[in-house]
Amino acid sequence: MTDERSATGRTPIPKTAPERRAVSVTPQAGDQQVDHALRPRSLREMIGQTRLRDKMQILVEAARQRGDAIDHVLLYGPPGLGKTTLSHILAYEMGANLKVTAGPAIEKAGDLAAILTNLRKGDVLFIDEIHRLGRAVEEILYPAMEDFSLNIVVGSGPGARNIQLKLPKFTVVGATTRLALMTSPLRARFGVVERFDFYEADAIEEIVTRAARLLETPIEVEGARAIARRSRGTPRVALRLLRRLRDYAQVRAHGVVTGAVANEALSLLEIDELGLDDLDRRVLDAIILKFSGGPVGLDTLAASISEEPDTIMDVVEPYLLQLGFLDRTPRGRVATRAAYAHMKIDYPERPEQGGLFG
Repeated sequence: MTDERSATGRTPIPKTAPERRAVSVTPQAGDQQVDHALRPRSLREMIGQTRLRDKMQILVEAARQRGDAIDHVLLYGPPGLGKTTLSHILAYEMGANLKVTAGPAIEKAGDLAAILTNLRKGDVLFIDEIHRLGRAVEEILYPAMEDFSLNIVVGSGPGARNIQLKLPKFTVVGATTRLALMTSPLRARFGVVERFDFYEADAIEEIVTRAARLLETPIEVEGARAIARRSRGTPRVALRLLRRLRDYAQVRAHGVVTGAVANEALSLLEIDELGLDDLDRRVLDAIILKFSGGPVGLDTLAASISEEPDTIMDVVEPYLLQLGFLDRTPRGRVATRAAYAHMKIDYPERPEQGGLFG
């Protein structure tokens, strides 16, 4: 095998499809079926998000005592943290049916009208990616959420008539990763707006231990801890890593996920102790070595590593920002001192430049 190295002295790494990364927060093949089996059914079983869980418990209990549907709930935050799971839990806690759809799937106002007219009293309608609803569809949803009525125009021209249909009282649970893209009128229709935060390592460790038990996979404390440290505070990533480690342990370690086995498997997957993979390191490498630490524009950075700008902004940057490895400035992206330390590269001492590198 030839040893080809770039101008930076590092071996070039082939372009990686974001959806195929082990640490990707976007759903992958196999995630949905396994995650559904491991999904907590009640608020009591829900791990982490203590503040949010307590608020939802009060919301549910108050609605039960009144014999009423819960208020419309909008959940926002990074992907993979449990917004869909919480919608299932709310329906279960209320003893209600759950109808699931997504913003991109509702293309016309008639599509939403068909969904609404099939709802029964107390049903929970979960709309994922709700920020992607079209304006015409939103116009139908407004009166449905506020007055539980559906306005339908029959006919056209001078003979057109407006018919108002009463709907049973139901609950909309919306989920979005981009709250800013939602229109103000739509946000105003939700009585409860809550954010999902990244999970603490202890909560992720507990989630992994519970999942391993349900998967009948023996796992030691250090094994669960190794997964938790590298899961980027995201349950979806943790559960995917657990499945990968289960396969590795089955083939090479008699089926038991120990700390040593976890570290070996994660090294094979090229995921470091902070959960960074090849794509993350390529971004940091480019900023530090190709652009002297920055600032560098997003398009230039993307072109330098043959990736799409959206991939860097939506997939890579959020975690690097969370770790404090990256700063966004008016002039572009800048690698921080912590990023240099993690990449084991000496940090260049620079003169102050109006706080740009501060």
